[in-house]
Amino acid sequence: MRTEDLRGLNFRHLHYFWIVAKESHLTRAAERLHVSQSAVSTQLRQLETALGHDLFEREGRTLRLTEAGSIVLGYAESIFDLGAELLATVRGRESGRPDLLRVGAVATLSRNFQQNLLKPLLTPGAGEDVQLVLETASLDELLDRLRVHKLDLVLSNRPTVPGADRSVECRRIARQSVCLVGPVPRPSGALRLPDSLDGMELIVPGHSSDIRSEFELYCAEHGVTPLIRAEVDDMAMLRLLARDSGAVAVVPEVVVQDEVRSGLLRNYGELPDVFENFYAITAKRRFQPAVLATVLDTAANA
Repeated sequence: MRTEDLRGLNFRHLHYFWIVAKESHLTRAAERLHVSQSAVSTQLRQLETALGHDLFEREGRTLRLTEAGSIVLGYAESIFDLGAELLATVRGRESGRPDLLRVGAVATLSRNFQQNLLKPLLTPGAGEDVQLVLETASLDELLDRLRVHKLDLVLSNRPTVPGADRSVECRRIARQSVCLVGPVPRPSGALRLPDSLDGMELIVPGHSSDIRSEFELYCAEHGVTPLIRAEVDDMAMLRLLARDSGAVAVVPEVVVQDEVRSGLLRNYGELPDVFENFYAITAKRRFQPAVLATVLDTAANA
């Protein structure tokens, strides 16, 4: 869109439209705005002319949004929300509302890792007045939302490609050893790595996981061939299978930390040179939410 195409739009047009959409009535909207009904009608006509679409249709004395009007309303509300955020950020004043932190996590990321990272924000008496929004999706979907500032932070167990997207920054915030975890006691006796892996029935992460790649490299280097009983992308499901199947699982201990602490599962030992990395991905912005800096600092010092 050319810059001159935006001249027909202004904040007042959108504000009048937003009020009319909320009231569904010109007279009530005019009373709320403390202007004449004709002034409201004029602003709406100018907005409709600029957009090239009717935004309302009449049902008696009530106004109903058209399909185009519903789309415009969604954008208008986003614009007003961003405007309020802009004023609060630049002026450095209290907004009277909790700080909002919008976090996206890839679907394969350990729930325990997410909880360990974010729990301090919600602990009573932690000193942070925070409203947390947590979404789960694929990395590509989350990055799309991050780029348009609908998310503040993306948590991932895979990094972005260095230099491929200059609109985001990716940093490693944690590294977890990957372990062999299974029943208590282990049915086959003592574990000796790497020899015990040969022919061992295992539950492993799926091929999309870096853990799987590193584990297969480890096995190839030592000439052992385990028997893959199941491969699972979702860490929550891997946790359930490790707990209930009786098989040995290749998994970061953070995934099964509760089961290991309670004695339901036993950590047989770490796999040398096999790790899971956790990354924080943020958009390049002049102003970042203060609570985001708190999360990243806490992770860096953990």
